[in-house]
Amino acid sequence: MKSPRTFEEQTECIVEALLSDLLGEDEWLASRSLETDSFADTFDSVIIASRLRRLGDQYNEDLEQPAQRVIAEMAKGKVMQNHSLFMVDSLSKSWSSLNPGLGYERAFLAVSVKLLAYLSRKVPAVARRIQFVELINGNREVRGYIETRGGWENFEN
Repeated sequence: MKSPRTFEEQTECIVEALLSDLLGEDEWLASRSLETDSFADTFDSVIIASRLRRLGDQYNEDLEQPAQRVIAEMAKGKVMQNHSLFMVDSLSKSWSSLNPGLGYERAFLAVSVKLLAYLSRKVPAVARRIQFVELINGNREVRGYIETRGGWENFEN
């Protein structure tokens, strides 16, 4: 398989690995040893997804109410991408203001992953429908944060 070259392609591969892990779709993801994670200099979507998941695990705020709103919006058939972006953005700003060393961009990624993990447990079909790739690719601040650090390959949790 050809290695993804663009930021968008890499993000898509990472999100797919994260979703597969969260939804338990690929047994090999759970059994794969990520101990070799440190200082990897090549693109590995599973390792990067693992880093994102650990970052999401750091977010301990309750997401039940915001997630229920997302589920309700989707049940009504409403396009909820803008609603999800607003919710993630709002929670990220709040969390990063309470934790100044965290930074908005990392908070955005953590909240996004935590929301995706919550939805994967509660309503797996909804988790697949959230356009998580577009949430990341469409956020100039988050994208710039990742790119200025050398891309996804150098993302650390």
